Amino acid sequence: MTLPDCITLEDSIPGYPIYVINHPAATARIAVNGAHVMEWKPTGQEAPVLYMSPDAILTPGIAIRGGIPICWPWFGGHPTDASMPMHGIARTRPWELLRADAKEGHVALLFKLQSSEETKALWPHDFICHLGISIGAALEVSLMTQNTGDSAFVLGEALHTYLTVGDIKQITVKGLDETRYLDTVGERVMRDQVGDIVFEGEVDRQYASTGGVIVEDRALKRNLVVNKLGSGTTVVWNPWIEKSKRLADLPDEAYHGFLCVEAANAGDACVTVAAGGNHVLLTQISLPSIV
Repeated sequence: MTLPDCITLEDSIPGYPIYVINHPAATARIAVNGAHVMEWKPTGQEAPVLYMSPDAILTPGIAIRGGIPICWPWFGGHPTDASMPMHGIARTRPWELLRADAKEGHVALLFKLQSSEETKALWPHDFICHLGISIGAALEVSLMTQNTGDSAFVLGEALHTYLTVGDIKQITVKGLDETRYLDTVGERVMRDQVGDIVFEGEVDRQYASTGGVIVEDRALKRNLVVNKLGSGTTVVWNPWIEKSKRLADLPDEAYHGFLCVEAANAGDACVTVAAGGNHVLLTQISLPSIV
């Protein structure tokens, strides 16, 4: 495949190819492992928008800490088998680049992952997944799942987006007031959001929401607008102090500088995809204004 001039395929880590995008509108990096958007920074932004852990393990078959991991076809632990890999199989497999196009305002790439004997050993269904990525002043990532088998399957998923923030204690997330959520810190319990979300400790919540949110970042003086489609769950996560210390691929103090806001389908929002049917999950991040 002939790549546009603004895209290069680099193998600076042997056996670990990464597509590097240098476009007038933005820079980005995408790993073949997991079709993982590792970095994205629109032109004019001093700080990257996506957070990447400096301790992330860049090894084929290992999930990357940061960027946008693809959690699929289940979110979190497997619903019935604790021995299965956390967050499914898509984020640790090589994806095939089908095409890449460069336009004046953005770059578009399309990746594919297809069922195989290896995937069926972990999830016994036939499928084709396509991941579309549009990189420019905004970032858009869309995951389409096609059921190519002869029976329906249930799908849990998330575009597990790590956002760079200036200081988690100066962050406000707007758009989820009065929304019901599952609080998974400590005892799992359902709660109702009262007001905007602020951060004073570990947060790991699954909101029953189909809408977008605004992340107000007073430290970096910018707003991040996170919109989505095909999603019944918005996951909001920051590990805070103790959990950061337990995560080997994350520095102990890293929790200050990132926040996860994820377009997902989890729990009661898991999707049933009929034989021959498909489902699309999309997230879009933009920066419309200065705080």
